[in-house]
Amino acid sequence: MNTRSMIFTLYGDYISHYGSKIWIGSLIKLLSEFGHNDQSVRAAISRMNKQGWVSAEKIGNKSYYSLTPRGQKRIEEAAKRIFKLKPEEWDGKWRILMYTIPEEIRNVRDELRKELVWSGFGSMSSSCWISANNLEKQVFDLIEKYEIADYVDFFIARYAGPHKNIEIVEKSWNLTEINERYQEFISEYSQKYIIDKNKIQKGNMTNAECFVERTKLVHEYRKFLFVDPGLPEELLPDKWLGSHAAALFSEYYKELAEPASRFFESVFKEGNELKNRDADYDALNHPYMVE
Repeated sequence: MNTRSMIFTLYGDYISHYGSKIWIGSLIKLLSEFGHNDQSVRAAISRMNKQGWVSAEKIGNKSYYSLTPRGQKRIEEAAKRIFKLKPEEWDGKWRILMYTIPEEIRNVRDELRKELVWSGFGSMSSSCWISANNLEKQVFDLIEKYEIADYVDFFIARYAGPHKNIEIVEKSWNLTEINERYQEFISEYSQKYIIDKNKIQKGNMTNAECFVERTKLVHEYRKFLFVDPGLPEELLPDKWLGSHAAALFSEYYKELAEPASRFFESVFKEGNELKNRDADYDALNHPYMVE
């Protein structure tokens, strides 16, 4: 698993609840559980620092890395989507972003497309993106971030035909492919869940092993942020597997949560402040876990 991507997972599922700051030594030790070495961790966190996701701080002879406001915002947005276990109700409106970004700043256009996909927008055409979700704030944040106000138009509208809303969905997303990805996740992780649940109940699974499996679970499940637009239930096919996958993820996560957190804290307490843990944080009742 990519070291940088794993660091994002650790920040999202653990470090962000403990003051969003960690000593590099603790980060290296945590990632060694997955086979990442000292050099790869330092290179990855340095890259994240240059990209503006984390900031570096030297205290004595120790280096610490904290989420920047940008990093914290992205982590919170991701967590709310990861732990949202059921689709939201639809207000019947489409959010439509259209742009004509000049070729000379094509890099901006490419980055914008990545951000739109991550946010859950689908492409009806090369420069027309739509979403059924309330993403007004995200859209205007992107317009400001990339300084593209001169090149975009944003609409909130109802579809008046001549086709049905579900046909708009079929034009903009490949739900069959997404459903197949969910089936693969369910097939693999339903078996793993049963095996690990039995191990934990019999005392045959260490805290460290639970930490590894919980992190891998979140790491794998969060990949759906890049493929599943999180459509309202009214726009989903009858045999949609997203809710099944979400329920499996939730049950497996809760089974691993406490022992995994114990291992994390046993490593984190060296060189860091456990007192910075969020007062309302409970691994069994995740703050973003919305039924």
